Amino acid sequence: MAEWRARAAAHLERVEAFTRPRRERRARGASHPVYDFLFQYYSYSAGKLETWHPGPHEWLEDSPEARARVTAPAYVAANGLLVRTPGAMPAAERATLVDVLGVLRATHERPAHFGCYGMHEWAMVYGGHDLRHARVAPLRLPQPQLDAFVESRPVVCTHFDAFRFFAPAAKPLNRLPLRWDTRHDTEQPGCIHANMDLYRWAYTSMPWIGSDLLWPCFALAVALRLLDMEAGPYDLRAFGVEPVPVETPEGRAEYQRRQRALSARAQWLRGALIETLGAVLSAGAGDGDASANSVTPPLPRRP
Repeated sequence: MAEWRARAAAHLERVEAFTRPRRERRARGASHPVYDFLFQYYSYSAGKLETWHPGPHEWLEDSPEARARVTAPAYVAANGLLVRTPGAMPAAERATLVDVLGVLRATHERPAHFGCYGMHEWAMVYGGHDLRHARVAPLRLPQPQLDAFVESRPVVCTHFDAFRFFAPAAKPLNRLPLRWDTRHDTEQPGCIHANMDLYRWAYTSMPWIGSDLLWPCFALAVALRLLDMEAGPYDLRAFGVEPVPVETPEGRAEYQRRQRALSARAQWLRGALIETLGAVLSAGAGDGDASANSVTPPLPRRP
C-alpha cells in the first residue's frame, strides 16, 4: 500500500502544478490564454486528472482508502485486491476505445508533415474574425499586416478541429478540403493538434491505461499548446510567453525544429498508447465485436 500511496502523491504533485493555478484563476474570475485551453477544450476535469490509477497490469491492495479512489465496473474486489476487469467494460465504452485505437494506428503509420508553421491560429483571426483573446492580449501585428501574411503563405492545415475554427474567408485558402466525416483520414504525426490530442485519447482510455501513461500525454499537450500560442498572432508577453515569430524565416525555422522534436515525443507516446490500449481491448475481447456499435464523440467547443 505504501508504494501506491507514494506514486499517487508524486502524480498529484506533478499535476497540481497546473490544476492549482487553474482553480485559483477561476476563483478570482481570471483566465490564461495558454493553459486554460487544456481544461476547457479538453473535457477531463482537474479532479479526474489528479486521481492516480495504476497501470493496466497492476492492482491495489483492498482497503477503504483504495475503495474511495476506484469504482466499479472498472475495478472489482478479489482475494484482497482491487483489480480492473476489461471484460466488464460497457459495450459503448469498448466501442469508443476501438475507434480510438483505430485513429491512433492510422495516424501512427502515416508520414509526418512539418510545413504548416502554425498558420491555423493566424487563419482563425483573418479579417478580424473571432479575436477570442482580445480582452487579455493584443495582436502582434496590425490586422492588415496579419491578413497580408496569411495570404502570402501556403495554408496546409491537416487537422479538422483546427480548420473548423478558421475565419470563413480563410477556409478557401487551405490547400486541403477538410470535412468532419473524413477528419481522421488526414491526421498525421507532424501535426501539433493531432499530437496534442494524444491527451484526449489517453483520458478517454482511463482508467484502463493508468495515470503513468496519462501524465506524459498531458505534459506533451502542455508543451504543444505553448508552442501553438507562442507562434500565434497574439502578443502574450504579459503572460511571460515570448513569441516565435513565424512571420520571419528565423521564426519558422525555430517553429519547425521544435515541432519535429515534439512530434518524435508524440510518436513514442502514440506507440505506447497503441500497445497498451490494444492489450486492454484484447483482454476484454470476450464480450463480442464492439466495432459494430461504434460511437463518435461530439465536437468540442473552442474556448
